[in-house]
Amino acid sequence: QVQLVESGGGLVQAGGSLRLSCAASGRTASSSGMGWFRQGPGKEREFVAGISVSGRTRDYADSVKGRFTISRDNAKNTVYLQMNSLKPEDTALYYCAARGDYYSTEAGTYDYWGQGTQVTVSS
Repeated sequence: QVQLVESGGGLVQAGGSLRLSCAASGRTASSSGMGWFRQGPGKEREFVAGISVSGRTRDYADSVKGRFTISRDNAKNTVYLQMNSLKPEDTALYYCAARGDYYSTEAGTYDYWGQGTQVTVSS
């Protein structure tokens, strides 16, 4: 079992930055592939970023490349999403998720999900 709790969301102006955190607990937290997903109003949940257990492999959606950075601290069982140059279209509920031993871009392959943290970007 892995329990995930996101934090760090909020209201920010376009061009601003936020850092999301996902605190993981449970016996497999530090050996799980991790991903960040988001779901905007009236939209389907979409992949944002993923990171391998070691942190050496990272992947991003095209829409956030160059602006967002995923990282993890396995000693703290925490995954981060640094979001810079935010745009109104980044407004969404952001979720972190854990699965197996490698990340995936497919939401349906994840075993554990957090409750989400809201990010709102004003223009």
